[in-house]
Amino acid sequence: MSNFTSAPAATVLIADDNPQIVELLEAYLEALPLRTISAADGEAALKAVAAQKPDLLLLDIMMPRCSGFDVCRRLKADPAHQDLPIIVITALNEVTDEERARESGADVFISKPVNKLELLNHIRRLLSHKLAAE
Repeated sequence: MSNFTSAPAATVLIADDNPQIVELLEAYLEALPLRTISAADGEAALKAVAAQKPDLLLLDIMMPRCSGFDVCRRLKADPAHQDLPIIVITALNEVTDEERARESGADVFISKPVNKLELLNHIRRLLSHKLAAE
């Protein structure tokens, strides 16, 4: 969780079954006025989106109980969540994986290992309306 004296400008859900990746992404996001929450599998991610209403989702593809592709498709098919920006962050790195992620509704596809600057730039762009006061 980011440490800020003022209220966070946005909430980011990190959905990844690897706790080290979650910790790394949380550390990367400390540079922005964000609150982070996490989910360890696809079903937990869907429940967290419904309950917490995050402003952005960082989504792994290969997770138990429901893949990131399925999470993406289900969220984009739901009018309540279809506008949620989704950044897929995955070990998959084939062109077909990126195409499948985009067809599922992902806004951005990033292969691991994650480039911190690239990630932060995408987040700033996707949340520009929320981070305007940054």
